[in-house]
Amino acid sequence: MRAAVYYNNRDVRVEEVPVPKIREGEIMVRVEASGICGSDVMEWYRIKKAPLVLGHEIAGTVTETGAGVVKFKAGDRVTVAHHVPCNTCRYCLTGNHSVCETLRTTNFDPGGFSEYLRVPAINVDRGVFKLPDSMTFEEGTFSEPLGCVVRALRACRMEPGKTVLVIGSGMSGLLHVRLARALGAGKIIATDISDFRLNAALASGADLTLKADTDVPSEVRKHLGRLADIVIICAARDSAFAQGLKSVDRGGVALFFAPKEPGETFPMPLFDLWKDNITIVNSYASPPLDTMLALDLIESRRVPVADLITHRLPLGEAQEGFRLVAEARESIKVVIEPQR
Repeated sequence: MRAAVYYNNRDVRVEEVPVPKIREGEIMVRVEASGICGSDVMEWYRIKKAPLVLGHEIAGTVTETGAGVVKFKAGDRVTVAHHVPCNTCRYCLTGNHSVCETLRTTNFDPGGFSEYLRVPAINVDRGVFKLPDSMTFEEGTFSEPLGCVVRALRACRMEPGKTVLVIGSGMSGLLHVRLARALGAGKIIATDISDFRLNAALASGADLTLKADTDVPSEVRKHLGRLADIVIICAARDSAFAQGLKSVDRGGVALFFAPKEPGETFPMPLFDLWKDNITIVNSYASPPLDTMLALDLIESRRVPVADLITHRLPLGEAQEGFRLVAEARESIKVVIEPQR
């Protein structure tokens, strides 16, 4: 079968690889759509494992089931989580699924930028979800990224009426804007350096957009009469973190959503954070409950996602897809269709 093999952001090759063979408890999925995530183009994170087949935001059709599989059958339309928790360790039992060792080590085989993939038994048990009849495969690829946002806003103690500032209006930032709007946010402000993405933020439900190179804290105070209750930082730059921490109201929450490279530090005005009782949280991954909630939000159209897709490319153009996402200019969500 064909697969897009990642060597680096400028070298993604379509190669012939073996079709994986399923075993007891496993299923085979024909990949119909696979989104390119911002993390797929983080070279510091990916290149140390290259060459490999990436792609974890997938939706497709079950083509084969192994012995003992009873929940799924050939022909089922599904989305599949690449990481799944054990549900029995002390972290899972206290609701911290994203630090479960099993979640950090599970995956499917090979990756979503391929024509077919094998889903291990543990993923079949707790990481495969049937798509509603009304949901397209492309919409199904958003279950994982939106699930990550669901988990993040829960960590922020999001409630109706709270004011929200989203720093960085890329894919994750726009999903935060849309979910915050669906959850009844009072006012939502979004920032970015790109007019293209600021326009997307307005279309996603932001009340106001600001260029990232302005005095964002002052502008927030000007438009809200105070600083923001929740600040979501979706850009991994020191300037974004510093700006975000200066924009949180007393008693508010700052969410570190975008990761920095290992070993890097964060600009932290610790005395001000202590004095103003600012809570700092971070969030990673989409445990099964959050994925299910994301599917419900997409199906009900409370969080529409189809209009966020700016590019649909065949597998043979995966390199172009990686370029679009890495350059982050006039693309939002790029979806690869491996069967084309």
